[in-house]
Amino acid sequence: MTEKPTAQHTGRNSEPILEVLRNEFRQAGSVLEIGSGTGQHAAAFAAELDHLIWQSSDLDENHSGIRAWHADADLPNLPEPLLLDVRNAELSEDSYDAVFSANTAHIMSISTVEKMFFLVATALRDGGVFCLYGPFLQNGEFNTSSNADFHRSLRERDPVQGIRDLEELDRFAAAGGMSRVRLYAMPANNFIAVWCRGMQS
Repeated sequence: MTEKPTAQHTGRNSEPILEVLRNEFRQAGSVLEIGSGTGQHAAAFAAELDHLIWQSSDLDENHSGIRAWHADADLPNLPEPLLLDVRNAELSEDSYDAVFSANTAHIMSISTVEKMFFLVATALRDGGVFCLYGPFLQNGEFNTSSNADFHRSLRERDPVQGIRDLEELDRFAAAGGMSRVRLYAMPANNFIAVWCRGMQS
């Protein structure tokens, strides 16, 4: 059996994220997770939010780890991970009640982030919500010096990466008929931004 990959920050942030998702996904029946990574979030959240189907997804190289977490969790609401690359993916319209993604926008190029928002807007049903977790700028400003340092380290690693400005994400969302309805402050200087497609949630 494949050894389960682990990310320390995923273990630390699962509980505070879950508290937000309990509210935001209370009426959802199906959720797409974009960029499931190790698979830890999928296993943890599907176990606690057993009223919904949690569809994990990621690039092929992460699927063995995700499947290892799935196998250990052995949950009926945790189907096989979906092979998904937001740069070229296509999803059926109105196919999910909600979408979740964690710590993805700052490691994608800005053009890929825009494509992710287009994909989310296509996949969400009217009234569905997109919850995006991670660090953000607001009006071009960092909320802490540590996030400014993190942004610089990302750019040094790859110039296309970097912490994204919420106002720019709002423009991407608006192009797909979504609007930001809530913003939650989270531990470790992160946020969960929530956009709703069409009618307000």
